[in-house]
Amino acid sequence: MDLASPGSFAVIAGAAVLAPILAELLRRFRVPSVVLEVLLGIVIGPAVLGWADVTTVIQALSQFGLAFLMFIAGYELNLQRVRGRPLDRAFVSWSCSLLLGLGVGALLTLDGYDVSDLMIGLVLTTTSLGSLIPILSDTGLLEKPFGTFTLAAGAMGEFGPVVAITLLLVGDNPLSEALWLSAFVFVAVGLGYVASRPQPPRFDALISRHLTTSSQLPVRIAVLLLALMLLFAYELGLEALLGSFTAGMLFRPMLTGAQRERIEPRLTAIGFGFVIPVFFVVSGMQFDLDAITHSASTALLIPAFLVLLLAVRGGPALFVYRGLLEANERRALACFQATALPLVVVITEIGRQTGRMSSSSAAALVGAAMLSVLVLPVLGLVQLRRGEAPDIEPEVTPHADG
Repeated sequence: MDLASPGSFAVIAGAAVLAPILAELLRRFRVPSVVLEVLLGIVIGPAVLGWADVTTVIQALSQFGLAFLMFIAGYELNLQRVRGRPLDRAFVSWSCSLLLGLGVGALLTLDGYDVSDLMIGLVLTTTSLGSLIPILSDTGLLEKPFGTFTLAAGAMGEFGPVVAITLLLVGDNPLSEALWLSAFVFVAVGLGYVASRPQPPRFDALISRHLTTSSQLPVRIAVLLLALMLLFAYELGLEALLGSFTAGMLFRPMLTGAQRERIEPRLTAIGFGFVIPVFFVVSGMQFDLDAITHSASTALLIPAFLVLLLAVRGGPALFVYRGLLEANERRALACFQATALPLVVVITEIGRQTGRMSSSSAAALVGAAMLSVLVLPVLGLVQLRRGEAPDIEPEVTPHADG
């Protein structure tokens, strides 16, 4: 272990504890805890106080936090719930965002800007479902019809860009990447079919028995599945986020409803209680604050990118969901769709490493994403309070198993 790791980890853990306490003190302003985690990361990191460093151990823990965040996002995606109109409209909305994003990027490129059209397009199509789930859950929206549409939109805002990253940014040969991606999808669908079938009574009994024992077997199975899907994606040369997201989707149907109710608090404890806050705090520590503070033009890009994010990712919701959601709900969904952070960090990091994006542009995009997590969910909740949400149940496609 790096000699600096224990001290740095203690400071990071302190920031993770302080964030929800501050969120509680600021509950009147509805500041999400995840935003405070990033901001505290900036404060304790090298850019401000220098109390903590991103050592090899901490970086690995942070990456596991990101993987677990995507795992929970995949796990929360109940295809039985979002299939039908919610998923169809989410796909249409994300496709519109992709076209708008690529168009905006192309215009910036023609104007001599230093961000590639492909890179800016992908950034503007992302949604941080992992950041939205705690907000939706804490406000009681997650189980409502509006929450179903938001889950579907958020899932597309994560899954779509992840696939695009896999095809267009990570590999040098898009055709080869497409073939490997097809193989990954084929295997994942096969595993999903097996997982969705009724489990043998002995397996169900084994899982149920160990839910309350010290072995915590179901949790260990979840971690093993996450590790295997990460390994599988890595061996195929695919983006690790795709493996994490898919692992969560596969784990859910392996459990009965009663088992899910009992295991979800344990997954939440590991994720949001431990490794996920580490990822957000470390993301703040790695934020290039100098690029913002030493350049007025770069600082001005933050609100500009925030407006573009809201227009490109949120704008389509105002039209795509007509007839399904009231006007105030569509405005709220537009704000929620445009809430982004984890994938923005990932895409900009890939851009910097491949030379497709400057450090200042990456900092401005991450700054806009952090601002989106701070501002847009609050605006969305304000929109919802302006009118009562109609009790419209989303159309659900009948399932063969009933």
